[in-house]
Amino acid sequence: MQRTFVRALAIGLALGLPGAAHAQPDGATTAEQTVDAMNALFGKHSGIRANHAKGVVAEGSFTPSPEAGKLSKASLFAGAAVPVTIRFSDATGVPTIPDGSVKANPHGMALKFKLADGSEMDVVVNALKFFPVATGEEFRDLLVAASKSGPDAPHPTPLEQFGQSHPAAAAAGGTAKTPTSFARQTYNGVNAFVFVDKDGKRQPFRYRFVPAQGEEVLSEAEAKTKAPNYLVDEIGPRLAREPATFRVLAQLAEPGDPTNDATKPWPDARRTVDLGTLTVTKTVPDSASAEKALLFMPNALTDGIEVSDDPLIDARVQAYAVSFGRRTQ
Repeated sequence: MQRTFVRALAIGLALGLPGAAHAQPDGATTAEQTVDAMNALFGKHSGIRANHAKGVVAEGSFTPSPEAGKLSKASLFAGAAVPVTIRFSDATGVPTIPDGSVKANPHGMALKFKLADGSEMDVVVNALKFFPVATGEEFRDLLVAASKSGPDAPHPTPLEQFGQSHPAAAAAGGTAKTPTSFARQTYNGVNAFVFVDKDGKRQPFRYRFVPAQGEEVLSEAEAKTKAPNYLVDEIGPRLAREPATFRVLAQLAEPGDPTNDATKPWPDARRTVDLGTLTVTKTVPDSASAEKALLFMPNALTDGIEVSDDPLIDARVQAYAVSFGRRTQ
C-alpha cells in the first residue's frame, strides 16, 4: 500500500498541482510552493521544466471532423487542417529519468494548435484516466503526508492515512501504463472543458487522444529491459517511416456528471464524439532548444471552448507559469 501511495504522489507532482512538502517562505503563492516542492524532490535543473522535464518535440496537423463543428463554434473545427506542435514527455522533474521507469508514468502529450487567424490554442493531456486528488489543498495535504512518511515512520504512516480517506490517490496511479512508443499510448484529459456552439448551447466534455494503431503497453518487467531513452529515441525514426495518427475524441458529460472533480471519471457508456484526426509527421531538428521556448497553458483556448468549474485548471496554469518564468531567467 505504501508503494502505491508514493507512486500516486509522484504522478501528482508530475502534473504540477499546488502543494509543498516542506515549509515555505511567508508570502509564497501556492504555485511557487508547487515548483519549490518539485525542485526539492527532483532537484533544480537549469533551463528545464520542474515537471515533465524529459521530452521530445514533434510537428504535425489536426484535421477536424464534420461532427466537431456541430458541438462548437471554434474555428479549429470549422475549416481546413491546422498545424500543431506536439511535445511528448515523461513524468517527474528528472531530465535523465529512464523512459521505462514506473516513475516516468504518466507520460504526457501537450499540443499547441496554430489557428487560421494567427492565434494559438493549447491542450494538455496525459495517460491517467483520472487524477489522484480533486483540489489543490488536498494535493498539498498529500505532499505533507508523504514528507512525514519515511522508512522509519510508524504505521499507519501519514501517507497511508491520507490514502484511506482519499481512495483516488491510490487508484489513479494504476491507470497509467508504460507504452512501447509515445505513438502507441492513449492520452486523456482529466479536466473538464466546455464546448459552446453557434446557438450558445454549452456541452461539458473531456478530451481523449487514441492512437490509430491501437494502444500497446509493456509490463513492468518488460519496461525494465528497455534502454533509458527508448521512447525519445524511437519516435523520430518511427515518424520518418510513416506519420503517427490519433483519433481526437470528446467524451460528453450528461446531467449530474461532475465537472469540478478530476478524481471522478465519467462512465465509459457516455457518448464520445470524433473531433478529428491528429497526424504527427516529424520530430523537430533541435528538440532541446525548441522545448525551452514552449509553454502550454490549459486555459489558452479559443472562442467556442471554455474552461469548466474544475479548480485544477487554474492551479495547473499558475504552476506552469512559475516554472516557465524560472527556467527562462
